This record gives sequence, C-alpha cells and structure tokens, in this order.
Amino acid sequence: MTSLWTPSRDFIGYGHTPPQPHWPGGARLALQIVINYEEGSEYNILDGDGRTELGLAEAPGGRVPSGQRDMAFESMYEYGSRVGIWRLMQVLREFEAPTTIFGCALALERNPKVAEAIAHAGFDVCCHGYRWEEQFKLSVDEEKERMGLAIESLLRTTGARPVGWYCRYGASENTRRLLVEEGGFLYDSDAYNDELPYWVEVSGQPHLIVPYTMDANDGKFAAPGGFSTPFDFENYLTATFDRLYAEGETSPKLMSIGLHARITGRPARAHALAGFLAHVRRHDKVWLCRRQDVAQHWRTVHPFQA
Repeated sequence: MTSLWTPSRDFIGYGHTPPQPHWPGGARLALQIVINYEEGSEYNILDGDGRTELGLAEAPGGRVPSGQRDMAFESMYEYGSRVGIWRLMQVLREFEAPTTIFGCALALERNPKVAEAIAHAGFDVCCHGYRWEEQFKLSVDEEKERMGLAIESLLRTTGARPVGWYCRYGASENTRRLLVEEGGFLYDSDAYNDELPYWVEVSGQPHLIVPYTMDANDGKFAAPGGFSTPFDFENYLTATFDRLYAEGETSPKLMSIGLHARITGRPARAHALAGFLAHVRRHDKVWLCRRQDVAQHWRTVHPFQA
C-alpha cells in the first residue's frame, strides 16, 4: 500500500519536550475563561436566513416547520443576552476572573449595554465573526468582507479593535491567510490540538495560535452524551484543573474554558461555575488571564523562530 504524507498537518507539535511558558508569577497554570457571545447574530427568519438557528440551546430544535419562525428557540437565545450574560459577569466579578469574550459583532451591536459592560469590566473581545455563521461556507470574498465589517463594528461598539479571531466551530482554508493579510491580529484560536500556544507560518509570515477547547466547554450540555447536571461540568473543570496544576510543577500549561451566556448563564450552571472558581482561588500558582494577555506574553517570551 502506498504511504501517504500530508505536509500541511502537524501531528508532532511539542511532543514530550514542551517549552517552559514562564507564566507570570511563576504560575503552574494559565487559566483562560471565554464567554461566547452570539445572541442576536444567529440564523433567523427575520434576518433573511430562511431558517431559525437550531444549535446550542436548552432544547433540541426542529419542531417548527421549515421556513417558519421558531419562537421558542428565539427566546432561548434571548435569555442569554437578557439574563445569562449579566449573571456570568456577576460571578466572574465576584472571583476577580479576567475573561475573554468571543464576540459576534452583530450581537454586540444589538445590545450596546452588554458591549459597554464588557469594556468597563476590562474584558477583551476576540472577534467571533460578524455573525454566528460558518466561515467555511463563505467564499473568499464574502469571508474577507465579513471580517472587515466585524472589525469596524467591534471598534465602534467596544472602543477597541479585536486582536484575536475565532470562527464558528472551525476556520475555512482561507481564514488564516486573510487574518495575516489584514495585519492587525495577534493570534487566532481556531485549533484544538494543544495546551500551549504555538507559531505557524502563513503566506511566509509568522502567525500565533492560542488553542481553544471543546472538552471543558458548556456546549456539551447541548451535545448527546454530554454534561447532564451542573455538577458534571463543575467536576470536569475541577479534574482538568487539578491534573494540569499538578503537572504544572514541572511543565505548566494553558487551560481554556468555554462558556455561553444562554447555557452557563442559567442559575444552576452559574452556581457550578462559582464552585469551580472558588476551588481555583484556593491555589496560589494560577495566572487568571485574558486570551490577549496569553498572546502578548507568548510573543514576548517565545518569539517566532523560523
């Protein structure tokens, strides 16, 4: 059988000799919390999409005939922007936990008070697209146009241009090239393949990846076989943290956590998040940080080497 070689994929990474991150304060672990803020930018009949978004909500969709508004599903999303985001921000403020918003630009346009609160809290916004749409379904020109719209929009609503990028689920084959050509991004998070940042070359230019997570992510409440109770989530986060904290005595890593306002913004899950953060705060060698902070630290301590 002929051997296949795919040079555009890296199955090796750092291997058994990962770099010493030298996190600030000699931390054993960098802990980075993300809130995906998408409410108001999802697929919707009123926005001319011809359908209602049916993913990542409190109940499975598909009950309403195609082409009609799903009023129940719309309201499940509205919960995130009306209630959930404020509860999450309260919990994070209580534990003084810096946070990154994976923000869809249109969602923040449609809720200026949330955009204002994000800026006031000192959270950074990693651009999650202009809308919550799959970039790999767009043409190159469409993707480039949406990227420009998103940057301009977030600068207007939050007062700062985004320096990070994260697609819905995954990038297209053109996304990183477009990010590098745009020139203002420090990193993207469209990868799930490591526990430390790493460099790649795109169009002959260095580009930083700060990996994200699908496992320590509340999206598993909406996935078959995923989290059932809030304590499933809390226990999973705690076990992840404890393992990485122990390993961090000699080999520190980055732990990412993914939240959604319409999911963990519910009372029981927010309570579980608070329980996890209380556990974290009982450990002194933890760097709670924003994703932008991770990118800037890595670029300083581990600059690109060809």
